Amino acid sequence: MDMPVNVPVDDPNADTEWNDILRKHGIIPEKPPSPTPLIEEALTEARRLAHENRLEGKDLDELAELEEEEDDEFLEQYRSKRLAELSSIQSSSIYNQVYPIQKPDYARDVTEASKKSFIFVLLTSSQGTNTESRLLIEIWRELAKKFGNVKFCQIRADMCIEGYPGKNTPTILVYRDGDIRKQIVTLKELKGVRTSLEDLEDVLLGVGAIAQNDSRLQRETRGRDAESSKKIRGGPRRDNDEDSDWE
Repeated sequence: MDMPVNVPVDDPNADTEWNDILRKHGIIPEKPPSPTPLIEEALTEARRLAHENRLEGKDLDELAELEEEEDDEFLEQYRSKRLAELSSIQSSSIYNQVYPIQKPDYARDVTEASKKSFIFVLLTSSQGTNTESRLLIEIWRELAKKFGNVKFCQIRADMCIEGYPGKNTPTILVYRDGDIRKQIVTLKELKGVRTSLEDLEDVLLGVGAIAQNDSRLQRETRGRDAESSKKIRGGPRRDNDEDSDWE
């Protein structure tokens, strides 16, 4: 009976004449292909796409500044594209404000209206001490002004749903085509009292309310939102805060 033979192999992946002999006789497996060519191919493709899309997100003034650096035809293509995007945004921006709603009108103003566009409903707290609710009211106003193609509504939770727990506010409900597409209960799944405008923009992106390449996403500065958040957390309550919307 043949006895198995232990063949010494220091490194089965090494490029040695001995390993080539062992591979030829099936004693050790073939050496896996080097990932280097695939990595180089991916890097080349990434560089190509980065070069082709180097003008993405630039506004008309920024494009004008590149007239001496870029090919005229290529630059004109992007200028036409940006003008078309701006025209589309302008024609679809029909809301541009937060809409206070009442329970009797909910079906019309939210459920039915969501067949035409995305509807974001904010259920606020009845308590002025709810910091997350106050923060989100401010962000809601900014979002409404920035994304006029999305309808942002607001109603106090206990006026919308009888007995709705205050601990579950603020609550965000996202409607489209008559159905709830997403709900966020408090800001725990975001960043709590550190939630920023950009975090809510990510929610809009996630549900498809705005496109990834939407030029409006490029113009906001994080510093201003951080300052706004700080002001809301530490500043005094104003007369036009949450409760005044409904009294």
